[in-house]
Amino acid sequence: MTRLPNHPRPRPSSSTLLIWYGRLVTRRRLMGEGTLLALGSILWVTLLLVLPLLVMVALAFAQSGAYGEIRWHFTLGNFRRLAGFSVLDGSWSPDTLLILLRSVWVAGVTTLLCVALSYPLAFFIASRSRLTRAVLLGLVIVPFCTNLVVRTLGWRVLLEWAGLYPGPFAVFVGMVTSELPFALLPIYAVVERLDWSLVEAAHDLYASRTRVFLHAILPQTLPGLAAAAILTFIPAMGAFVVPDLLGGAKYWLVGNLIQQQFGVSRNLPFGAAVSLALLVLTLAGLFLLRRHRKEGEP
Repeated sequence: MTRLPNHPRPRPSSSTLLIWYGRLVTRRRLMGEGTLLALGSILWVTLLLVLPLLVMVALAFAQSGAYGEIRWHFTLGNFRRLAGFSVLDGSWSPDTLLILLRSVWVAGVTTLLCVALSYPLAFFIASRSRLTRAVLLGLVIVPFCTNLVVRTLGWRVLLEWAGLYPGPFAVFVGMVTSELPFALLPIYAVVERLDWSLVEAAHDLYASRTRVFLHAILPQTLPGLAAAAILTFIPAMGAFVVPDLLGGAKYWLVGNLIQQQFGVSRNLPFGAAVSLALLVLTLAGLFLLRRHRKEGEP
């Protein structure tokens, strides 16, 4: 029996008739309808995300006048100042770089502490009855009903009474308590749907508790851990309320530096340069997290 040659199927043109949800339409008409449906989202993202980002990038290369006015002359002076070089005499000081490194350190430690506390807490909540789970999750979400400034001022009173204010310890207490729900909720979401049959199979194969955790439990919770790390690290990098109220003037983070440039100093170009550096640092942290997650996948 002779076999017909395997010719490639011709690619449908824009005028080819297609059946889409019971309708006979052309590919061009289908693409037009899809673009029209997505037009609102595209305009929303363009106006509220893309355009402000482009303005910030352009502003980072502008100059600031003596009275805070913006001079649209291209310069790298803002980034030189960000690297620690003085605008006046060119001397170098590590103060700004220390603020950036301190921000990465605080955000990283806050993320680790939130994930470490949320992981066993998620298993504890998931093992309770339905009513108890609802109550415990409600207690986790209740702090969101109170303004962050009010909550931070409450911690300030308690830590000042205990003699722990101001300082790094007070900052970490405020950061962890404010970011903990962002880590707990995604971890709880995956723990609640855990496939316990894999755990039972590992026990049937006489696996130790460590192996059961590493091979049957941890891989199932990795998506929740990754989401918790992202949702905690991003807001922790740009935090300024908690360090400002609990850290004092000597424990600034990059969020406090941006706040000062846009508010008190009125140096918008330098504030935009610091904001751009914060964006790059955040994206670098997310890239490393994603790369580490891909390397850990089987």
